[in-house]
Amino acid sequence: MLLRRRIGIVAAVTVAAAVAVAMLASYFIVRGRLIAQIDSELIAQAQRYEALGVAAIGPHTRLPGNSANGGANAPYVELVNPAGQTQPYLGGLSWPSTPATVAVAKGESNGAPATATTSNGFALRTYAFHAIATSTDGYSTPVAVVLARPLGPVQSVLASMRLILTLLFLTVVVLAALLARLATRRVLRPLAEVTETAQLIGETDDLSRRLTVHRPDEVGQLASRFNEMLERLEASRAALDASVSSQRQLVADASHELRTPVTSLRTNIEVLLSGAELDAEDRERLLRDVVEQSEELSNLVSDLIEVARGDTPPANLVEIRLDQLAEDALDRARRNAPSVEYTERLEPVTVHGDPDRLLRAINNLLDNAALHAGHGGPVEVTVDTGGITVRDHGDGIAAEDLPHIFDRFYRGANSRARQGSGLGLAIVSQTATQHGGRASARNAPGGGAIFHLALPCVPAQAQDGTTQASGKATRVAEPATTLLRP
Repeated sequence: MLLRRRIGIVAAVTVAAAVAVAMLASYFIVRGRLIAQIDSELIAQAQRYEALGVAAIGPHTRLPGNSANGGANAPYVELVNPAGQTQPYLGGLSWPSTPATVAVAKGESNGAPATATTSNGFALRTYAFHAIATSTDGYSTPVAVVLARPLGPVQSVLASMRLILTLLFLTVVVLAALLARLATRRVLRPLAEVTETAQLIGETDDLSRRLTVHRPDEVGQLASRFNEMLERLEASRAALDASVSSQRQLVADASHELRTPVTSLRTNIEVLLSGAELDAEDRERLLRDVVEQSEELSNLVSDLIEVARGDTPPANLVEIRLDQLAEDALDRARRNAPSVEYTERLEPVTVHGDPDRLLRAINNLLDNAALHAGHGGPVEVTVDTGGITVRDHGDGIAAEDLPHIFDRFYRGANSRARQGSGLGLAIVSQTATQHGGRASARNAPGGGAIFHLALPCVPAQAQDGTTQASGKATRVAEPATTLLRP
């Protein structure tokens, strides 16, 4: 059953119960008041008799009536002797005696209002009082004089009242059901919108839909939370789509980049295995090409593995002395590029990160600077609380290449003739993101380029408040990554 229907039924039943209680209370109050009025008139007539001092009831005794404001006289009177025998005295009606009436006849108790019914079903309201009855022969006996008034008019009024209240009850219940239905439809309209929106999203897979918040009540809060959930789902979907697209692009680019060295390597190996007449110099050249292409392929695969990590934070983070890590990278750079002059200014700072990934990123920055140093020009390396900065004095970065310098597989026009995959700077940017920083590049005044790897560093003295952190970072044993800048 629908929630709207259930709420309507509950509301209608609640209203019906409340109206029924109110109507029943009204009915019994009116009934009690009408009967109480008859009782008061009967009692007033009996008190009138006693006030006149009438000591006996004879054949010709006339019972006194009520005063002007005491109501109508009892139209029916019956005498009951101590044996319970009854005798009509006025009105010609007789009804059975009761133990209470007999007790009044004996003088053992006072009278009390009661209801009696004649043999033909005529309802009466009675009141008995004690008196002495005198027969025609002068014989006296105690009796109970029972005054009676018919309940027909009261029953007629109550029957009419029951009919009116029943019709009124049915009318109220029907109106309550209709109003409850209309009210619940209006109140639950936002819930219906939630249902419709959820159904449309399930059918169309469109997460851009939003609900309208009509009022700041509980339903409005539900709509707001539903909109927030849709926003998060949309953002998650967009991030997932971007990740999938990025992975597909990575696979496509990797396939393209791998095709050239694999094809060249295969060709050279086929020539060597063909058994063709080759002199020693050609064979040596082919073998050197095979070795170089193998190294290029190995470096490319290593870069692809690093790039495939994405922006996933490193699993094992430790406190690292960034200046000592840069010093290790400079030792390697001087061995690989002895013709390049390196100058450094290394402040003792620490960073929370993965030493392997950070060392690889620094190596990539130094390799890139060495390729573009310009006739062995100096490469300046600075480490401080802002991270690490590498500046070369080469030709700088072309304006059209600067926005794409950290894109995967991107290589500028002046770098396409050089060996490399175009992944080195992408790895630098990715490593910075993994460690809560960012990578940037700009042209330096006076020529050359400046690359900055911003990291959340702190002075080494701040580690324990008194002394610098000690211990050099462990060198990573991996092939040098050839990195090209446009």
